[in-house]
Amino acid sequence: MTGLITGSRVRLRPAAAADAARFEEILSHPDVARWWADAEEPVATQVSYLLDPDDGTTTYAIEHEGVVVGIVLAFEEADPQYRHAGIDIAVHPDWQGRGLGSDAIRTLAGHLFSVRGHHRVVIDPAADNKSAIQLYQSLGFQPVGTMRSYERGPDGSWHDGLLMDLLAEDLVPALAGS
Repeated sequence: MTGLITGSRVRLRPAAAADAARFEEILSHPDVARWWADAEEPVATQVSYLLDPDDGTTTYAIEHEGVVVGIVLAFEEADPQYRHAGIDIAVHPDWQGRGLGSDAIRTLAGHLFSVRGHHRVVIDPAADNKSAIQLYQSLGFQPVGTMRSYERGPDGSWHDGLLMDLLAEDLVPALAGS
């Protein structure tokens, strides 16, 4: 999955080596690191993975008015019996609350449904990340269940995750003018 994907307010372009410093800045911000940091993996290692992910994963820089404001990933399951995709996102806090993350998710999910042929998209925020969960629900994602001790936090302790999914018919369209 490559190429530029244009939303109503953002454009998603495949990540490039030139994005490394900005990605590190985004992931290092305390308000992002709280949810993304890994006690055992330095940010530079995470950025390296984002720029050269596993097969089936594509990393996009989220751009708004020429500025990289965030990162969004798509993970694709190719097995036709289980074909679906997952999304993960991080938006720099200076750009949050402006509808850019919503547009990025809506745009990528729409692409995964209409162009890539997936029937379901999943996302897995930390169970206590209430603002992310509220955002995802506003786009049509539904809670599926709590995954206990799902991910290790920056402090090394295990935290629950919330599995959410979205079917194509559940995706809430953008409001006119947004």
